Amino acid sequence: MISTDILPVRPACAEGYSRILGVGGYRPRAVVDNAELCKTLDSTPEWIESRSGIRERRFAEDDETLESMAVAASGKALAQAGVDAEDIDFVLVATMTDLLHAPPLSARVARSLGARGTAALDVSAACSGFCHALAVASDSVRSGSARHVLVIGVDRMTDIVERVDRGGAFLFADGAGAVVVGPSDVPGFGPVVRRTDSRYVDSVWMTSAWSKGGERPWLRIDGRRIFRWAMDEVAPAAAEMMRLAGVDPAGLDAFVPHQANERMIGLMAERLGLGPGTVVARDVVRTGNTSSASVPLALESVLAEGRVHAGGTALLIGFGAGLSFAGQVVVLP
Repeated sequence: MISTDILPVRPACAEGYSRILGVGGYRPRAVVDNAELCKTLDSTPEWIESRSGIRERRFAEDDETLESMAVAASGKALAQAGVDAEDIDFVLVATMTDLLHAPPLSARVARSLGARGTAALDVSAACSGFCHALAVASDSVRSGSARHVLVIGVDRMTDIVERVDRGGAFLFADGAGAVVVGPSDVPGFGPVVRRTDSRYVDSVWMTSAWSKGGERPWLRIDGRRIFRWAMDEVAPAAAEMMRLAGVDPAGLDAFVPHQANERMIGLMAERLGLGPGTVVARDVVRTGNTSSASVPLALESVLAEGRVHAGGTALLIGFGAGLSFAGQVVVLP
């Protein structure tokens, strides 16, 4: 469990604390394996799997919009939490691929869910966005400004990734994940640790601005630099998250990092000194890198497979463009 010593001042909500009440995910219908991808990409299935661990990913079709995927994932999370949409006080949507900037995606999702009286906010922090939003949700419940918060991570990376880009096309995919955060009598969140290392701000970039016309802008990444940064900066920060939550790495029940690369996940787990019983999420193998949706989808997968128990602890951490990271230890629903 998460230590109560980390919260010396009792929060404002009646129950005292916050926790995740339900989790849901949506994976698009179309499954694209490496062989299919290589029909348009100058690569081989073996090279892709050896570099990333990815065997297949999901690509959204035209009717699988950001809004529809977010609504589908949210419906599952609300059902698991036993919370009606009209009882949601705050909708937070983390995304980096909403090409329709107004009205906000969060407001469109709230409308589709029937959550009429809710506040709604979009969060744009790429792969770390979901964990940033999760911290806002926890703080909102603990402060008493909201009782139930819906947090969604959703992206259609296929809208901004060029299919012929050998440096990144094999990594990215589409999907949505959601959680409901609500009140709890015991601590359900450890302190968030979040930072941006702006020295490497140009490690993930778009080829041009949308306003400039001409060729469509595409996402580009410096994979080697991101890999080194994750090992040097994100892994120590993950250890800090567990220390602040009062959780021994050997006793952590699940490690659910951003699903960027299976090799990266494995190395990070080794450096953290996790116990043999710790479940390490490797959803990237069949889902790819879904950016903002990566962490909640991986969490949903671990829970659905029955590999962890309710009340156990999980370390969630997102990292990417910025370069930035955010993460926290949570109690599993």
